[in-house]
Amino acid sequence: MATTHEAANNSSNQTSNETINETVSHIASKTIGSADNETLGANISESTLTISEDERQALLDSHATAEALSRYIEVLLHASETPLTDQDLKKHLSMSSDELQMALIILQERLSSSVLTLGKTASGYRLQIKDSYSRLIQQIFPERLESLSQALLETLSVIAYKQPVTRADIEQVRGVTVSSNILRQLFDKGWIMEKGHKDTIGKPALLHTTPAFLDAFGLSSLEELPELPDLEQLKPLG
Repeated sequence: MATTHEAANNSSNQTSNETINETVSHIASKTIGSADNETLGANISESTLTISEDERQALLDSHATAEALSRYIEVLLHASETPLTDQDLKKHLSMSSDELQMALIILQERLSSSVLTLGKTASGYRLQIKDSYSRLIQQIFPERLESLSQALLETLSVIAYKQPVTRADIEQVRGVTVSSNILRQLFDKGWIMEKGHKDTIGKPALLHTTPAFLDAFGLSSLEELPELPDLEQLKPLG
């Protein structure tokens, strides 16, 4: 008959093996197609039951490290007033790229049951309230809802999709004169900038969008813009 101590050891080993199986299966699921997951999962289950004690402990230590790093990242994102890049996080927490990616996966999964989500924009990672709560925020804090005019959105869309463009280019696309006030609003928000000049009469300035524009609309690059300029989708995040 097994002693209480032996029973405890068996229970501990079983729990450790289950943790390892979950960890390895999780990593595998992030790196292979879902069609192969079931077959690979069976192979992993067989192999992890026969790994050495050192290998088992190494996996447990690795998972614990990633879990701790994910919480450190969450703290930094809460405390930071601006998004943090991969390089920022690796520098602040002295971790490798692989450790960062695993920690981010764990953080995203932990946030799945939270009101927050991990967002990535052109400027880096940030924590933001899930879109499903936007209506509540607008009802309770209507002053936070920024109203953008149709003319401003159209002007911004032309710049975003056709950049670099001149003021005359925008007017040609829209068919109306561009108000100086609209351009000033876009400059004041930091959403557009002048960069270079068109090689034509008068050398008009060329307009581009900025990283601040991508951040405001929750984009990490211009490639994430909708295929067609649907102005109803161009609403800045709260």
